[in-house]
Amino acid sequence: MGKKRPEGLTLGTNYWNVAMGQGQDVVAMAKLDIGHREGHWVMLQNIHLMPKWCVELEKKLDVFAIENSHPNFRLFLSADPSKGIPIGILERSIKLTNEPPQGMLANLRRSFALFPKEDFEDKDAKVKSILFALCHFHSLMLERKKFGPMGYNMMYPFSAGDLRDSAQVLYNYLEGSSAVKIPWDDLRYIFGEIMYGGHIVDDWDRRMSQKYLLYFMRDELLDEIDMIPYAEGKLSWPSPQPAAHERYLEHIESMPAESPLFFGMHPNAEINFRTAECDKVFDLLTMLTGGSGGGEGDDDASMSPMAIAQMTCDEILEEVNEKRFPTDDVSRGMTDDDKGPYQFVFLQECEYMNALLYEMVKGLQELQLGFKGELTMSENMEDMAQCLYSEKLPHWWVKLGFASTRPLKSWRVNLQERYQQLDDWINDPLNIPKVVDISKLFNPQSYLTAIKQICCQNQGLELDKLQVFTEVTKKEPKQIEGQCKDGAYVSGMYLEGARWDMTSNSLEDSKPKEMFTAMPVITCKAGMASEKADKNIYICPTYCVPTRRPYFVFAAQLRTKAPADKWVLAGVGMILDIGI
Repeated sequence: MGKKRPEGLTLGTNYWNVAMGQGQDVVAMAKLDIGHREGHWVMLQNIHLMPKWCVELEKKLDVFAIENSHPNFRLFLSADPSKGIPIGILERSIKLTNEPPQGMLANLRRSFALFPKEDFEDKDAKVKSILFALCHFHSLMLERKKFGPMGYNMMYPFSAGDLRDSAQVLYNYLEGSSAVKIPWDDLRYIFGEIMYGGHIVDDWDRRMSQKYLLYFMRDELLDEIDMIPYAEGKLSWPSPQPAAHERYLEHIESMPAESPLFFGMHPNAEINFRTAECDKVFDLLTMLTGGSGGGEGDDDASMSPMAIAQMTCDEILEEVNEKRFPTDDVSRGMTDDDKGPYQFVFLQECEYMNALLYEMVKGLQELQLGFKGELTMSENMEDMAQCLYSEKLPHWWVKLGFASTRPLKSWRVNLQERYQQLDDWINDPLNIPKVVDISKLFNPQSYLTAIKQICCQNQGLELDKLQVFTEVTKKEPKQIEGQCKDGAYVSGMYLEGARWDMTSNSLEDSKPKEMFTAMPVITCKAGMASEKADKNIYICPTYCVPTRRPYFVFAAQLRTKAPADKWVLAGVGMILDIGI
């Protein structure tokens, strides 16, 4: 296109701005025709919302490329990252990205820069203090995502618009107000439930956002508080006193070196973050090199990928070929009175295991025939061979199996342990194990539901009004001598983000480089849900795997001497299968 630029742009005359959405495709095409013909500038916003229409847009641009466009015609497109945008549009575009900078200091600089010096200087001292805390909160919400599942269960599109809108709400509440008392509850609700909370769909992420606001949005902010929550002297950075705009800029530059402590998290969280980055890099390198490698003395180094896949296939088939649970025989051998909630849970688990083992044996036997040349290698068989070579789980094993982040070799060991627990039960189906390792169940929620069903039968309560309560014992599974009299003993849980202190029987800070700590046996009981919160109890989310959502199991109650809010900000949770 030509280099000449219009003398002036006027919206609706020679400049058109269209926000894409339902019904806007016709409007956009009309504006493109006018702009192409008369040399106008056209801006189409959020084209990622209409991926099917983007194909029509690409064809339209192809037509424009053949015809002679007006030399002043310009087309601007905006979009979030999306796979629905055609490659042709991307290739012919000059691409610009606008992303939040990395690091708390850079994010806070950018957040504070959204508010012009002249406007800031006109604000009341209270507004200045709250606005700075709001910028700090915004920076925390943006940067916390780098910690992965410990930071958020889901990723959210927080933007500068959320901060601007929150600031406007603040101005509307406090500008010209002579009230001595600041409506903190209103501000926290609007910021946490509407402005930022409007993006958040996970209840545990919403709770974390609320605790940040509860810490920053309070009367103490107007005097001086530590902007690093619950650091307990490990790191300190006080809130700035109301002053001129330059003083705030100087205070931002005085921020200490960034640490997970800024977010209320333990320094170990940095290890998780850096490890995840390294894993991404090595996965990319492995993909680029085709997975080849192996040093001296490595027996597999001289073997071809197919030979390694065949050897792994034979090994796994030998492990699982003869394993089945006679669930029909066991079920017929028990009377209706013998079949309680626990028996139904274990029978269901055995059926899940049988379905998985059947699929494994079927697929592996077909693959063996393919390796021998007795069966034509299908696409599914080739995919399975590639998975066996690269230590990954085949698709159907994942679909019929259990939540796991383990590589194939570790997964096979875990499968044997799960089979062994079910095998121990099926030899004596009327009695459940004294301690059930719920991390080795396909559906751990079903066992917790069985605990509530037993409570319903014994006390005549309604199932939907019950919840599971936990009490951590000081015993290991081998030290348990008999069945639990009220509820059930469970094991297989690991604490992430904190550790369990056996002496004080409460949550404590993790030890350096200790990412997970095994929990003792936990007593799970069912009871009526209570609306009254205990300040000495941390409601701890429990998940099947470290990736957390969507594999939520239940909320456990753990005793704490520190404020429970500290563990919320630290992202503390219990994980059933940590994959080691």
